[in-house]
Amino acid sequence: MNQLIYVVEDDESIRELIKMALISFSYEVQVFDNAEDVVTTVEKKIPNLILFDIMLPGISGVEATKLLRQNPKMAGIPIILLTAKDAEIDKVVGLDSGADDYITKPFGVMELGARVRSVLRRGGGIDETSTNTLTIADLVLSLETREITQAGVIIDLTFKEYELLRILIQEKNRIIPRVELLDKVWGFDFMGESRTLDIHIRTLRQKLGDNAEAPKYIKTVRNVGYRFIGGESS
Repeated sequence: MNQLIYVVEDDESIRELIKMALISFSYEVQVFDNAEDVVTTVEKKIPNLILFDIMLPGISGVEATKLLRQNPKMAGIPIILLTAKDAEIDKVVGLDSGADDYITKPFGVMELGARVRSVLRRGGGIDETSTNTLTIADLVLSLETREITQAGVIIDLTFKEYELLRILIQEKNRIIPRVELLDKVWGFDFMGESRTLDIHIRTLRQKLGDNAEAPKYIKTVRNVGYRFIGGESS
């Protein structure tokens, strides 16, 4: 059975273009012109992925993403935000809402396909039958539930933020090149800006209460990549 994607876009021409592009990539597609309808539909049938335009009538794509992330049954749905804005703050707000990725309009059909494949592929990267946990310093990551706690408090991370933290912890003290992180988390066919990684690291640090200048968890190695330093100040 083909993977099901919900497309939420109020501009009919863009909505139909995305629909036909995704169908050409062999996905099953259902389209909506507002977020309220898709939130109701998700309660009845959970898709493999949702594409939300940020600017929508009524509930915005960002608000809808936050709403879905608050529901344990729907929290794991991969979400990509579509935005015509190119300001970094809009990308940060979108990712901080719980989205897994964003695409800035205008975008090409091949870029759209690559981003969708990457998010869907990474969505199955953890063995859900495993009961293992990763524990380091005051952080505990469950590989079964994808729950992260810091000193016993649950930290709400997006899919990409979780993957970044998991990889960094599993490779503790090793400097992981930027290109390797992009490959492992976004996929080898990632066609977005390299700043995507930096934005995700920034929001991850914010949620962990980490300081880039005096890091406790994630250290930047200039012009190379990132290193998890094990909860010890550096």
